[in-house]
Amino acid sequence: MLARDVTLYVLARLGLVVVVMGALMLVKVPLLPALAVGVVVALPASLFIFKGLRQRVATGLDAHQATRRAERDKLRSELRGDEGPLTQA
Repeated sequence: MLARDVTLYVLARLGLVVVVMGALMLVKVPLLPALAVGVVVALPASLFIFKGLRQRVATGLDAHQATRRAERDKLRSELRGDEGPLTQA
């Protein structure tokens, strides 16, 4: 799910660059300046246009990071020999 959301977000941002670049080329702007303006205009604009998708990706990354942190802490605990709270027998 996370990989799909990240891929979709990246493709949406690149698609916006292409749309801006294409619009500029329709009014006879050369390729490289159109590409430069497309990047400069479209990438910041995508922060507002794709806000929901960006937030979904950020939430997924946070959840993934929390899972990895918990797994890493568990592994470190096992490597130290900790088995949880010590009980007196």
